[in-house]
Amino acid sequence: MKKITLEREIKTTNDGSKTLFINELNENYHSHHGALQEAEHVFIKNGLNLINDYEINILELGFGTGLNVLVTINEYLKTDKNHIINYFTLEKYPINESEIENLAYFEHFDNIELKNIYQKIHQSDWEKSIEIIPGFHLHKIKCDFFDLKNINLPKINLVYYDCFGARVQPDLWEMPLFEMVSDKMNVNGLLTTYSSKGSVRRILQELNFKVEKKQGPPGKREMINATKL
Repeated sequence: MKKITLEREIKTTNDGSKTLFINELNENYHSHHGALQEAEHVFIKNGLNLINDYEINILELGFGTGLNVLVTINEYLKTDKNHIINYFTLEKYPINESEIENLAYFEHFDNIELKNIYQKIHQSDWEKSIEIIPGFHLHKIKCDFFDLKNINLPKINLVYYDCFGARVQPDLWEMPLFEMVSDKMNVNGLLTTYSSKGSVRRILQELNFKVEKKQGPPGKREMINATKL
């Protein structure tokens, strides 16, 4: 696995929201077609909004810029909040304070609460469960994704599989990591990802997932939903 220790720069994507770009890998953290649009389409429309459990345990690979946490909280605030979300997110290379300030994702939402929430997401201690808002608990874990097998988690209802692309980190899209993720999931748990690679579909099917191709976010034809059987 390539070691991500390289300098990042901030770029604006086509929907006006920003992302981080690693020059040497030629890799964005999000789609250049729209970081916010991608997060809402893949992880909210085709993820959170499909889960009806009272207590929802979410596992994210990986935390990155915190955008997926923010869109999840934004969606939660639209509900009657009569359910609980426990959000576990893994990240080996946290971004720095300057990047957090310049990404400023809260500017793209009408809800003025999200500015303070965005700051609290990033200021929250690692390795602790922090109640960001009533009913929403965030647990940031600083580790390599392959340490997942050693992490004690409740059974996961929903996985945000948001790793760097297979072009730069192919091992994140192969059987060993998917097997670790599957072992952490509940029966009928949902894995959602922007990827639509045939190899990924076959791996998930081999792990006894029902795999469905869905319409992708802007700029991408397809994506994957996979339900653990």
